[in-house]
Amino acid sequence: MTATCSSSRHDRDVDIEDHPSKADIDELEELLNEFNFATTGIRDGLEVAIFERDEAGRMVAGLYGWTWGGHCEIDMLWLDESLRKQGKGTLMLRAAEEEARRRGCTQVTLGSHGFQAPDFYLRHGYTLVASVDDYPRGSSDNWFLKRL
Repeated sequence: MTATCSSSRHDRDVDIEDHPSKADIDELEELLNEFNFATTGIRDGLEVAIFERDEAGRMVAGLYGWTWGGHCEIDMLWLDESLRKQGKGTLMLRAAEEEARRRGCTQVTLGSHGFQAPDFYLRHGYTLVASVDDYPRGSSDNWFLKRL
C-alpha cells in the first residue's frame, strides 16, 4: 500500500510505502553508501555472508553483515531450531570475526532482541553497550560490541 502525504512546509508530496520493492531499498542503500564513501574517503566496504543449506537446498543457518573502515557489523545471525545449542552459531560467529580480522577490523557490533540470543553474545566476549526497552513491546533491543 502506498500513501501520499503532503505538508504546507514542503512543495513536494512524499509517498509512504509499507511494502517497498527490493530494488528501491537496494537503490537507497547504494545512494547512502556512496554518500558515506565520498564523505569519509573510506571505500573498503564489503559484505560478509555465511549460509548453510540442507540436502533439499533449504537454508538452515545464515549470517549476514559487512565490514567498512575497520569495523564489522553483523546484521543477522539465524539458525534453524534443529541446529541450535550444537555449536553451529559459535562456528558461524567465529568465522565472521576471523574474516573481519583478516579485513583489518578491530571491532564488531551487532544487535539482538531480548527474546533472541543476548546471552549467547555475552558468552562470546561481547559487551552490552546500549539497550532500548519495550522494543518490541515487552522485550528490548540490545546492541553489543566486541573488540577484536
